[in-house]
Amino acid sequence: MTDMQCVINAQAKLAECPRWDERTQTLYFVDIDSFVLYAYDTQSKSLKQRKFNEEIGCFSLTQNNGFIAAFRSGVYTFKDFDAELETYWLADYDQQTTRFNDGRCDVKGRFLAGTMYSPKDAFKGALHQFSNGQQKILDQAAWTSNGLAFSPDSSIMYYSDTPNHVVYQFDYDIETGEATNKREFIRFPHGKGRPDGAAVDAEGNYWSALYQGQRVVKISPNGDILGEYPVPAHYPTMVAFGGPDMTTLFVSTCRAAQSEEELQKYPQAGGIFALQTSVKGQVEPRFAG
Repeated sequence: MTDMQCVINAQAKLAECPRWDERTQTLYFVDIDSFVLYAYDTQSKSLKQRKFNEEIGCFSLTQNNGFIAAFRSGVYTFKDFDAELETYWLADYDQQTTRFNDGRCDVKGRFLAGTMYSPKDAFKGALHQFSNGQQKILDQAAWTSNGLAFSPDSSIMYYSDTPNHVVYQFDYDIETGEATNKREFIRFPHGKGRPDGAAVDAEGNYWSALYQGQRVVKISPNGDILGEYPVPAHYPTMVAFGGPDMTTLFVSTCRAAQSEEELQKYPQAGGIFALQTSVKGQVEPRFAG
């Protein structure tokens, strides 16, 4: 493996949700605090953006090359990058305190998205599941929903609560979409980074971006740390596998949280970094409707 390199110097306030489109070799990501969705064409090296009027926390591509995205006010679909938003589900929570944060689809095409509860005085962050026009809550016990990922056989769902430094595992029934038997997978000591967004590789290892930890960690399905990879930014936020052979690990980072001293040390914070790995990632599932 080589060192992590900045491939998009986006200067984003809060870059999140990197997502690889294997059909077009495009890397998408959001800047939550700037209300922006980005599309980076890795072949032409061109970057385009779309600005919304509220936070876009996470999104997935759809089977027909559109998008489903979770905003503060709810979940919406749009047929292509520039298309009009169509309402899928309107938020029933207090939008002053709560917004969507992290999410992705399972292999059956259900969209799962978790919320964060900004006051952090109660565990009101919830993991929602959207499918066939319906919404249900799978878990409601987090401050900040993050780290959602699935094992290669879809039998295990991972889900982290970043401020509490813990990643959970659930048994996941891919046929019914039920998540049961919640248990602690790994807990990180305070002061060394918090588990933010994540991805699982084809071998079943869980790769977690450690916010305020300046690194990404590779964790075995048994919870053993197999590797640690430095990131040239203080606040890594999420990872995604991509590239022509799915061996490039893209890492999004936060700029807004860095101090002036940290910005001088890490001037490309808020960018997207890339690391060539020895393992392949999983192709990202798409929303079925």
